[in-house]
Amino acid sequence: MQRAIELARLGAGSVAPNPMVGAVIVHNDLIIGEGYHHKFGEPHAEVNAINSVKENNLLSSATIYVTLEPCSHHGKTPPCCDLLIRHRFKRVVIGCLDTHAKVNGKGVDKLQKAGVHVDIGILENACRDLNKRFFTFHERQRPYVILKWAQTKDGFLDKHRPNNEKGIHWITSSETKVLVHKWRSEEQAILVGRKTVQNDDPSLTVRELIGTNPTRVIIDSQLKLNPDLNIFSDDAPTLIFNRIKNEIKGTIEWIKITETNTENILNELYKRNVLSVFVEGGSRTLQYFIFGNVWDEARVIVGNTNFGDGKRAPVISKAPSENFKFGNDTVYIYYRK
Repeated sequence: MQRAIELARLGAGSVAPNPMVGAVIVHNDLIIGEGYHHKFGEPHAEVNAINSVKENNLLSSATIYVTLEPCSHHGKTPPCCDLLIRHRFKRVVIGCLDTHAKVNGKGVDKLQKAGVHVDIGILENACRDLNKRFFTFHERQRPYVILKWAQTKDGFLDKHRPNNEKGIHWITSSETKVLVHKWRSEEQAILVGRKTVQNDDPSLTVRELIGTNPTRVIIDSQLKLNPDLNIFSDDAPTLIFNRIKNEIKGTIEWIKITETNTENILNELYKRNVLSVFVEGGSRTLQYFIFGNVWDEARVIVGNTNFGDGKRAPVISKAPSENFKFGNDTVYIYYRK
């Protein structure tokens, strides 16, 4: 099962809104096949694992380990349960149940009724953690929310900006920029407020490594942003939440909501099948998520520098769950629960 989890992670950033799933086929204590879900709309992990087995006649006396309950319904692809039954697997070992309403025990029931021996809950916590975005989306009806910011050693997010000075005041090292872009590539959406766009003119894309650009989500209540800014490029789909208009032009969609608060924005992202959102700022936007208690994870990068004065960084009133050094910087990870 641990190997199946490792395989599943290879689908990060490519399978949403599907979950990441890995599968390993074992015969006489030897692995004879492996697979994972590569991309949304393409074959599932079980299919790829079966297709990797050179001698199909071994499947009827083999065990398949799969991180998530096999699907029992028709979606983009046929039900995996039917495939496992057709190949007459003697045993299916499942990491955790799929709480999606279309599955939620139906896969297990179907396998058992076909005479397949099923074991459930092997490395269950690790398998649920693997798909925390998927489970949060279906169980809480909102995207998984990750907050991220960089701050100085003396606790500042930015310098004061006299006369509306533009440009980025870098806090962290160039190596850490690669890490942040990797994080971006793993999430479906990236969200910032108007002031961040106005001050920094960010692209909010993945450029430091090969990866998928997340959908850009901008909060601009009164539509004050200049259309020449980088977020209006066609590098990635862009959603602009505002209180004025609904409109679609190329890769840009303006979405009118009564109040540009966290609840309304997350509801709209949920309707659009967005499983996760990476909130990169600014200070006010981050505080809205913290005060509203609508976040799941926070990643705080502390750079090896001091500003002495400026805009204070947000504060999370709990100890970090973990921390690690990355170049000259230190990364602190917080989990809400």
